[in-house]
Amino acid sequence: MNSHGQVGKSLWRPVSEILVVGVAVVDFVFAMDALPRRAAKYRADAAECVGGGCAANAAVAIARLGGNALLCARLGDDALGDLILSDLGSEGVDTTLVNRAPRAKSSFSSVYVDQAGERQIVNFRGSGLPEEPDWLESAPKPDAVLVDSRWPAGAIRALELARAWEVPGIVDAEAPAEEAVLARASHVAFSRDGLQSFAGDRKIEAALHAADERLPGWVSVTDGENGTFHVDADGMKHTPAFPVETKDTLGAGDIWHGAFALALAEASDEGHATWFANAAAALKCTEFGGRKGCPDREALERFLEEST
Repeated sequence: MNSHGQVGKSLWRPVSEILVVGVAVVDFVFAMDALPRRAAKYRADAAECVGGGCAANAAVAIARLGGNALLCARLGDDALGDLILSDLGSEGVDTTLVNRAPRAKSSFSSVYVDQAGERQIVNFRGSGLPEEPDWLESAPKPDAVLVDSRWPAGAIRALELARAWEVPGIVDAEAPAEEAVLARASHVAFSRDGLQSFAGDRKIEAALHAADERLPGWVSVTDGENGTFHVDADGMKHTPAFPVETKDTLGAGDIWHGAFALALAEASDEGHATWFANAAAALKCTEFGGRKGCPDREALERFLEEST
């Protein structure tokens, strides 16, 4: 056991159930020397067609890391929806609560990744998708609930259920994040853009304290290679990022949230869950292709052992 309490992979652990609510998409990912800046034709050095979306990526991370992920999402009854479901099924994600609306269009994205691993995304959110999450009422009680900020009605209902079930309710807070969603969460983990959108364009420390004053739950922010910051009773704390050779940051934040939610469901405290999630996100960044780079539990625990 190391200083963060990480146990070796040989020890048995119960399988935790996580309800994940939000978006599932297809990502068309193109590797380029530099991100496009003008109207012209460009040639990619490599390309991948891979499943994406905040909630779907987090659900895949949970499944690969040894948890059971139940995804509640909205898709069209179209070819892209078939592709999304097939990919999620191959990853072991439970898609029982995925709603497929007749004549609706599923969401997809065009993603450009430069040599530094930074990405530029153009997303179509889908059309004709149901807004009210009526079918979410049939969800079984999980060990934790994770929502993204892309489907507010679904997020609000899921967080209300988390409160009724007395389990952690976590928000992946990307911009724009509605306060009606964030105020229902036990844990809010902002991206840097999400935090500054919510708390104003301030430096991280001031913005994080402002968010903490407005919200009842535990509050943190992920800031890429600068690590993660959170507020507790003793003030602001910093958990450093793991240094890696970055090839692709696409999906790293989503993987972070999936790993964080799983760690909380496994009864980790927030400090350990943050450290665990930082490692999962770092490993993802070492491989091109969005969530294809998400590690499994064995690879993550090996990386943690080698890094401490």
